[in-house]
Amino acid sequence: MNVRRRLIPAAVAASLGLGALTACSSDSAATGNTDKFDVVASFYPMAFLAQQIGGDHANVTSLTEPGQEPHDLEISTKQRAQLEEADAALYLKGLQPAVDEAVGQTGIKTKIDAATLTHLEDHGTGGHSHEGEEGHSEEDEHGRDPHVWLDPVKYAEIAQGVGKAFEKADPDHAADYKKNTEALVTKLKGLDGDFENGLKNTKTKVFFTNHAAFGYLAERYGLTQEAISGVDPDSEPSGARVRELQQEAKADGVTTVFYETLVSDKTAKTLARDANLKTDVLDPIEGITDTSRGDDYFQVMEANLKALQTALGAK
Repeated sequence: MNVRRRLIPAAVAASLGLGALTACSSDSAATGNTDKFDVVASFYPMAFLAQQIGGDHANVTSLTEPGQEPHDLEISTKQRAQLEEADAALYLKGLQPAVDEAVGQTGIKTKIDAATLTHLEDHGTGGHSHEGEEGHSEEDEHGRDPHVWLDPVKYAEIAQGVGKAFEKADPDHAADYKKNTEALVTKLKGLDGDFENGLKNTKTKVFFTNHAAFGYLAERYGLTQEAISGVDPDSEPSGARVRELQQEAKADGVTTVFYETLVSDKTAKTLARDANLKTDVLDPIEGITDTSRGDDYFQVMEANLKALQTALGAK
């Protein structure tokens, strides 16, 4: 499926609204050597923006393979060379330390840090404290939650900043970048409206997830995210945390524990079994794979909305 989708030309993909990445494999030999505007993106949400805004004029490559957990990414020598040859790098500082370091070391002219294009907030870690100095993630260090693309309003702000950066870096196609950005922002406003209306009247406002990725989404639509573990998807919750969540599920009428596609569902399923709750997928859209509920950001966000409506008892 992935291979077939990858072969759809950008123009066709754009007209079909697929938003497929023309070169989403990280070993595209074409990067830097094409007559297009060559953009290296850090992971799917950045690559999707670059493709939607760049349209026919951009050749977009993602450093993170579909199905790869972006937090764990290591940069290969080949990818460093790709970065050196690209016209622009689009990344989200604080999410992937290896990318931050690699981009910082390259002489690439246009470096677009999405974290500077909107306001990042500290959402804590859903009641889970991280112990010790070793192995803490970048997010804890800065106290800023990087998962901004899950809030359509913030994602639209980033899109506008990326559009301006593309216009400046490749002025010959500025008018098209502007038009594509406006179209994308309009679609994101529509998605925001869907979420706002769809989650307005619900039996409960609390949802459980195994990874604290949905802080911005929760804040935008008046919900409360309770994460089993913190922003680091690999950390295991303590027994005390599990008991706390069991009590909270009873008190707040929580029905469902959400897990995600790229991380083990073991912890979520254990909690669900112990607390007699259902499980379902809430996708943080860090990558699109064959198991994703949709082919692009918009389709998966709509699937997330349906899952939340069911779990929260939307009227």
